[in-house]
Amino acid sequence: MSGHSKFSNIKHKKERNDAKKGKVFTVIGREIAVAVKEGGADPETNSKLRDVIAKAKANNMPNDTIDRGIKKAAGDIGSVNFETVTYEGYGPNGLAIIVKALTDNKNRTASNVRNAFTKGGGSVGTQGCVSYMFDEKGQILVDKEEYDGDADDLMMLSLDAGAEDFNEEEDCFEIITAPGDFSAVRESLEKETVPMLMAQVTMIPQTYVSLTDENDIKSFGKTMDLLDTDDDVQEVFHNLEE
Repeated sequence: MSGHSKFSNIKHKKERNDAKKGKVFTVIGREIAVAVKEGGADPETNSKLRDVIAKAKANNMPNDTIDRGIKKAAGDIGSVNFETVTYEGYGPNGLAIIVKALTDNKNRTASNVRNAFTKGGGSVGTQGCVSYMFDEKGQILVDKEEYDGDADDLMMLSLDAGAEDFNEEEDCFEIITAPGDFSAVRESLEKETVPMLMAQVTMIPQTYVSLTDENDIKSFGKTMDLLDTDDDVQEVFHNLEE
């Protein structure tokens, strides 16, 4: 995947998310609640919560909103009943799509996801039908415009912290980690005040599919729009070469 494409896709995703702050804050609020339930309300001893807080800050969630979410979850843990569910399926031209959701009603979420696939001319498949085409990795992107340091220093900092790979792209630096090392690497960069455009555990495609037919492009866009507006949907991964 080319650097400029990767970077522009991420920026576009952030811009789209910025236009839907209500949805983004709802998504992160659920992640905070689940992290607190699983590991407690103290970020110092809960690495998952630290990661969610970092994600919240990257999406410009106010600190008081984050704090309220943590306190609310800690005070009402019994009501936190979200489950993580994953759906896999196909879009136009055999495009592979993975949808991760946090839901308190699996029937509702399954119906909504199936509807999004169907309206875009795709179909939901069985577990594992497309996930083998992706690698689960921690991915951190650093915007070159925001980073004043030396590229070699950033590479050494990342590798010393446990990163697997470091790539210099056209507009950004990409740092890849194993999922289990992601938190340690992100925190090391954070301590050195490295500005991170994006930092998350994600699914990176092994190969990519192109869409050239206008109807296919519109159909895929329809599926993505429906998934984007569903509060249950946390993340959508696909192998479209944009």
